[in-house]
Amino acid sequence: MKLHTKIFIGMIFGIGAGLVVKNLGLPQETLDSIVKWVEPIGRIFMNLIFMMVIPLILSALILGIAEIGDVKKLGRMGIKLLVYTIIVSFIAVLIGVTMVNLFNPGGTISADTREYLVSEFGAEAAKAKAQAEAIEADERTVGDILAQIIPRNPFDEMVNAFNSNHTGGGLLSVMFFALIFGVAMAAVGEEKTATLKRFLEGLYEVVIKVIGYAMALAPYGVAALLFNMVLNVGADFLISLLWYVLIVLGALAIHQFVVYSIILKYFANRNPVQFMKDIGEVTLTAFSTSSSNATLPTAIRVSVEKLKIPKPIAHFVLTIGSTGNQNGTALFEGITVLFLAQVFNVELTLGSQITVVLLCILAGVGTAGVPGGSLPVIVTILVSIGVPGEAIALIYGVDRILDMSRTTLNVNGDITAAAYIQHVEAKHARKHQQPQ
Repeated sequence: MKLHTKIFIGMIFGIGAGLVVKNLGLPQETLDSIVKWVEPIGRIFMNLIFMMVIPLILSALILGIAEIGDVKKLGRMGIKLLVYTIIVSFIAVLIGVTMVNLFNPGGTISADTREYLVSEFGAEAAKAKAQAEAIEADERTVGDILAQIIPRNPFDEMVNAFNSNHTGGGLLSVMFFALIFGVAMAAVGEEKTATLKRFLEGLYEVVIKVIGYAMALAPYGVAALLFNMVLNVGADFLISLLWYVLIVLGALAIHQFVVYSIILKYFANRNPVQFMKDIGEVTLTAFSTSSSNATLPTAIRVSVEKLKIPKPIAHFVLTIGSTGNQNGTALFEGITVLFLAQVFNVELTLGSQITVVLLCILAGVGTAGVPGGSLPVIVTILVSIGVPGEAIALIYGVDRILDMSRTTLNVNGDITAAAYIQHVEAKHARKHQQPQ
């Protein structure tokens, strides 16, 4: 049985078992005990993946840049990827904002449901709000932010990359270090860096092998994660916030199957249907883990083996894209901010909505590629437009299923971007090919 089939069975089993146990009428203490016993299974699986993220980013990004070799080509690819990210993220947020204004989901939330959700998820809301207030209170210029991304001690950034209380650049700083290292390695030349390159290639292969061991546990880890999600969240919240959930999922689907299909067909010269089939394993992994970073090794492997995207392009685009190209996150943030504004009856002018769109595009670049990484960013945007920070509690109960869905769009968007970059680079190479 193929791995992605096992993962799918694990997903179905986890959700089904969670619903059955949730509806057995067991005391809350018993449910809490069950969660405590099952939770480590999911956590072990996620930790095995995350412990290899830093060495993967370092080896894959440095090798991807070094293998490109030509510094001019590297800069050209980087600019194309940046422009692509901004344009596609803008389209994503525009789709979300249009659907929120069209369907007005905030009007369907009753006062009782609102009060219950706020009380139920008050602790998580307070944590997200505290993180947002820390960001808000930090009055930094653009120059300060850029300076923070450049790490004084890259090893400190690696250690604290997944620490939400860390004030440094985190994964962005690690990527910057790898980027500069790879550029310098390419500039020095292959003869002098051959040993270093072989070391990085060996490191990359070892990392992939370890992640392969972890993925063998994926069906069980996924089942445990989803089982606990159903027990903790339940179906009542999904019913209460049905309109909101459907609008987010609908907007994500439009972007996935319409926007990406257009990009693939007309800008990457790919068959969208076959492309979606080929990346099925990546889609399921992204959906089940809710993490662009955890899905990165699978995305790289599938892109190289099934889509035949050259290794340097796959390493470069997918590694940067796991944090820097998050269309699904930008779309989700736009819908969520406007939805919560409707719930709290905060009228937003056209100018305010444009501001939200711009903030969400920027927030989609660099949001942590881990489960729930966008929630503190959303609270920051809420506060900036006059919506109470506590409003985040209203969507926290259903965020897991939405996180899974937007992560899927993020990861598929990264692979679509890689296919696009491959196509334009191939066109550039043909155009500048010397006549024989």
